[in-house]
Parts: sequence; structure tokens; C-alpha cells
Amino acid sequence: MKEGELVALLINLPNLSLSVGDVGTVAYVYESGQNYEVEFVNADGDTIAVETLKANQIQLVTGRDAILHVRFDRAA
Repeated sequence: MKEGELVALLINLPNLSLSVGDVGTVAYVYESGQNYEVEFVNADGDTIAVETLKANQIQLVTGRDAILHVRFDRAA
């Protein structure tokens, strides 16, 4: 995985309100690909979270793999 590529979460990150399948962009590659800084944004382009993740916590996404999905905040 390289900087600028889309990746999907393979784990839930409840403290960041992120779930398996949420898509982010690789912002930085650490230790020759052992860890990745990933930015998650909403549809308006606002950053939701930036998190350093291990290679086994994310998976490369291609356009044909991705289906857009909306999660409605039922508490609001």
C-alpha cells in the first residue's frame, strides 16, 4: 500500500466511531509498510480521524470493491 491509496478497515475502532469496511486514505507509510497513517473523511471532506494502523488492520481497496454506504446517527 502506498500513500494516497484507499484502504478499508478490517477492525472496528469504536473510540473513533469507525467500523469494519470504513474507507480511508493512506497518508503516510512507516517502517517500510509495517504501519500506516490513515485519514478518514466524511462526504463533505471533513477529517473524521487520523489513525496509525498496522498492515494487518487494513486492506487495499479498488474502485470495483467499493460500495458507498451511509450510517445515520440515530441518536441525533
